[in-house]
Amino acid sequence: MTEAKQPKRKVIKTAAAMGKYMADYYYELDNAAKTGERKIAWCTSVGPAEILRTMGFVVYFPETHAAMLGSTRMSTDLIPHATALGYSPEVCSYMTADIGAYLQKQTPLTKTFKGIEGIPKPDVLVYNTNQCRDVQDWFGFYAREFNAPILGISGNVTVNASTDAIVTGVALQMQDLIAPLEEISGNAFDMDKLKEVVGLSRQCSDTWKQVLEAASATPSPLTFFDGCTLMGPAVVGRGTPEAVKLYKQLLAELEERVAQKDGAIENERFRLYWDGMPVWGRLSAHSKLFASLDTNVLASTYCSSWIFSALDAEDPFNSMAKAYTDLFIVRSEDYKEAYIKEKLEMYQVDGIIYHDAKTCPNNSNCRYGMSNRIQEKTGIPSLVIDGDLNDLRCVSDEQTKTNVEAFIEQLEESK
Repeated sequence: MTEAKQPKRKVIKTAAAMGKYMADYYYELDNAAKTGERKIAWCTSVGPAEILRTMGFVVYFPETHAAMLGSTRMSTDLIPHATALGYSPEVCSYMTADIGAYLQKQTPLTKTFKGIEGIPKPDVLVYNTNQCRDVQDWFGFYAREFNAPILGISGNVTVNASTDAIVTGVALQMQDLIAPLEEISGNAFDMDKLKEVVGLSRQCSDTWKQVLEAASATPSPLTFFDGCTLMGPAVVGRGTPEAVKLYKQLLAELEERVAQKDGAIENERFRLYWDGMPVWGRLSAHSKLFASLDTNVLASTYCSSWIFSALDAEDPFNSMAKAYTDLFIVRSEDYKEAYIKEKLEMYQVDGIIYHDAKTCPNNSNCRYGMSNRIQEKTGIPSLVIDGDLNDLRCVSDEQTKTNVEAFIEQLEESK
């Protein structure tokens, strides 16, 4: 293949406003930590953030911090400090990078946001194991370090359908959080406030879903790599009106691009679906690699993780339980296979990239034959990329580049 051309990077205007929102979010946390005027709750990214906001907590999501450690390429040097404590190099590199950063008193927050000296100390840590068990161990480390209370929900896994029994079980666990959170926060639980917050989360979810589905247009106005950088407010800001406003602004911008047939990739010849986590330390490099091949990786299972279509303001606990059980990562192989097949048709893709992340088996969906089954049923070819979300020792840039270029050549030949 000829030497790769240098692709033009199309700027999404709303990204600047989202960057400011994320800065304001971290400054709010920092102010709460320094003044003690508001209590701080740590929450897993798909944990019960709505309940914590209702109780008046400022909510911190360590996974966003871990993603920053990955994207700034700090993780690989920090992970060994966690493994020295007995954390296996095979477990979640979000967790080991974050713990390593804490042990070394390092954080990208100090470099990115002037005046912030470190991560905020928790008054309580709240997790949901719907993602994986690692989040419980991750939060357990900090609960011991800070001598802070830890609360959790045991989510179901490999769920084919979120039955009434499953939903009720999770909803009851959520309700059991209220009494200890009242004691820690000093605030009484307000059902009307919870309904308001859940309603805002649903609006954020619905608008984020529309943003991602805008990529189904030809040419697509969005890439998967854009989505990874634009999803911040959907993670840390759900339940707030500001996040809803931002995604409406972003959606309007993308709809204008669709109307003008202004694609994110200048000469979009191939459309790919990405399954699994991004390689955070190579997000820009991968974006440029595919763009240089006139290829748009335009949709993913990962960015859809913050779509909670089951949320219902009139039935907060049951709808939260269902929404957090309907997540792709929680579901059975049969459900996942049907889901991906539906998305391949919706986004009119030519091929699939599966990222087999070394330390994230729960978000790697090519380990039990699914990739072959989907290819046999759809005729859509796939490529497995070995790597990791944060540990760049598991990533071979040359091998990835060679395999991607060969895959695109395969697509060219088939056309």
